[in-house]
Amino acid sequence: MSPSVNFLEMIGGGRVPVELIGTWIVMGILLVFAFAARRALAAAPDPSIPDEGFSLRSMAEVIIEQLDNFVHGVMETKGHRVFVPYLGSLFLFILVANLFGLIPGMEPPTSFSNLTFALGAISFCYFIYHGIKAQRLGYVKNELVGPLWLLAPLMLPINLADNLFRPFSLGVRLYANMFADHKVLSIFTGLTRLVVPIAFYTLGAIVCVIQALIFMVLTMSYVRLARGHGEEHH
Repeated sequence: MSPSVNFLEMIGGGRVPVELIGTWIVMGILLVFAFAARRALAAAPDPSIPDEGFSLRSMAEVIIEQLDNFVHGVMETKGHRVFVPYLGSLFLFILVANLFGLIPGMEPPTSFSNLTFALGAISFCYFIYHGIKAQRLGYVKNELVGPLWLLAPLMLPINLADNLFRPFSLGVRLYANMFADHKVLSIFTGLTRLVVPIAFYTLGAIVCVIQALIFMVLTMSYVRLARGHGEEHH
């Protein structure tokens, strides 16, 4: 069997990392979609009235509405829409990057640890920021020391390791699942040619959606935990 063609390597000419090229392409797809949807909304006679039938604008509105409802249902907090831009962008980026691996000759950028750990680090900074914003300096005490100062020597290294492990766990979970999913899909679709690949592509698509949701939900959970004490004080 002839070796499979990797179009991302061909585009980069062996000089640009495959995951970087894939990331640029995914970002380009999302940016084009966002600008086109924004242009369609601006061109509408009355933006408050939805389009009849299927259109780019209606598809974008459905996506935003579903993301908004999902974040509200998980966060269960007032002002949840502050988090929708980042969490929604995170979900859509990971989803499109995951689905990239279903295209023959392409590799999902999320099957590379460089990208997944970068996403984990960004999410780490995001929930740390909102934790400090909600609790001020109390966040550092609650997260690292705990309620009892006497136990600080014991709790400090434990809590510090727990917080530092979160971005690593986010990155390694997404990387491992998407790497395994892409490899399994490549092997089994290479062995079969007719009906069987459809089942594996369907399973692969489900895995892509689930992994994007898991990353998003875990990030929301960390944000909610980081803001927890601050919300109770308010």
